[in-house]
Amino acid sequence: MSQHDNFHSTAVAWLKVALPLLALAILSTLFLVARTVDPADAIPFAEVDIAERVREPRLTQPTWAGVTDDGAALTIAADEARPQQGGTAGASANALVLDLLTPDGGRAKLVAGRGMLDTDQGVLLVDGGVTVTTSTGYEVTTDAMRAALDRTSLISETNVSGTAPAGQITAGAMEISQQPDTPGQYLLVFKDGVRLLYTPSGK
Repeated sequence: MSQHDNFHSTAVAWLKVALPLLALAILSTLFLVARTVDPADAIPFAEVDIAERVREPRLTQPTWAGVTDDGAALTIAADEARPQQGGTAGASANALVLDLLTPDGGRAKLVAGRGMLDTDQGVLLVDGGVTVTTSTGYEVTTDAMRAALDRTSLISETNVSGTAPAGQITAGAMEISQQPDTPGQYLLVFKDGVRLLYTPSGK
């Protein structure tokens, strides 16, 4: 029994020395055969032209929000906006969405390809394919529109066409505004050669 204990003690003593040495040898081998790091294999970062950003500053996905004098909530969002040059207040923008929520619960949504926000004049001028959708069931398109920032006023002086609750509608101009004699009530008006192709309900 004593001989077995001596053998066991000797083996444990040798293993205490051999195992750490073996581990050290394995680690050394890993470092020696490790592949040299190639900087070209690093994760690529987005290349940003800093000089261009300084020369032409821009905002990504900006949002402008406010309340008009008549109490309507107005929100304007865009994919990208660039401030006007030459000290002029305002900005140009791409992929615009304007939301107008009037106090009487009505809503109008305007979508345009591009626009110009003129804060000095208090207007937003949009073009590039303009679509206006209202909560009363109208969806019309036009070439350009002007929206006031201080009051409820969406005006198109170019041809408009689209769908109405009663059918297909075309006109030379349109306007969404507060009724002058009835504060708190809002009206969509079509002007200049209005034509409505009536579609009976259910047809």
